[in-house]
Amino acid sequence: MSELVTGDAVVLGLRPARLPSRALAAAIDLSVTFTVFILISIVLGIASASLDEAAVAAVGVASFLLVLIGGPVAVETLSHGRSLGKLACGLRVVRDDGGPIRFRHALVRGAMGLAEILMTFGAVASIASLVSARGRRLGDVFAGTLVVRERVTASGRSMAVPPPPPWLVGRFSQLDLSAVPDELWLAIRQYLTRMQQLDPGVGRSIAERLAGELVSRTGTTAPQGVPAAAFLAAVVHERQARDARRVFGPGRVEGPGLFVPAAGGGPTLPAGSAGAPAPGGRLDAAGAAGGGGSPSAGFAPPG
Repeated sequence: MSELVTGDAVVLGLRPARLPSRALAAAIDLSVTFTVFILISIVLGIASASLDEAAVAAVGVASFLLVLIGGPVAVETLSHGRSLGKLACGLRVVRDDGGPIRFRHALVRGAMGLAEILMTFGAVASIASLVSARGRRLGDVFAGTLVVRERVTASGRSMAVPPPPPWLVGRFSQLDLSAVPDELWLAIRQYLTRMQQLDPGVGRSIAERLAGELVSRTGTTAPQGVPAAAFLAAVVHERQARDARRVFGPGRVEGPGLFVPAAGGGPTLPAGSAGAPAPGGRLDAAGAAGGGGSPSAGFAPPG
């Protein structure tokens, strides 16, 4: 099991999907895609009967690229990594840090899929998946993605990313996070989940190094007197709030994995989360509804 942190700042035990389940999902997706392609080709063939050969060839190539490449890319982007085949097999495509994929990830996967799946009848993708420790094909390697079984909560030994102290919530709402790479997010989140287990001196050194890298990527210095760990937690909280709003619309994040819609009603977890608590509850470190520790444990106000 691969322990990752999602873009919703929930620590999850993600199980990488292996070749048999991925092959079945790919077979379902390809069957649907080729069916759609054949139907569109028939319609275009009838509609372009009066065109010359060059125009017919151009229409054929365009329809091939649009349906066999553009279609899967659009589906994975809009469904956040769950195509029809993956939905049927309980799989999902996520970023290396466990967060939802975006258009660029789906585009790279789709472009590489043309070569390693369609042109080689899946031979290259199968070999790459068998060789990879996490079952990734070449498209996943270049896109920085991973196909996992539908996400499940980690065991009790895992801890959720602690929320920032109240005096820092919303302070970084204008921060530009577009230049922060996924690898840095993963390092920050893994540090935050384990900072209580580290030697204070070592933990402080790691936090300062990560905060320095984050500052260099965002171009904005950390507030004077704010501990590095608290700064990291506040920025991660801001990013998870943006991810949640992007997927579920306006609202706010009140705790690890707890998203409250703006329209009112009880708190809800991001769609697809296992162990969603009843309205008014929260998700603790083990993924069960109930209480938890201090929301700002490990952080102290400046001064």
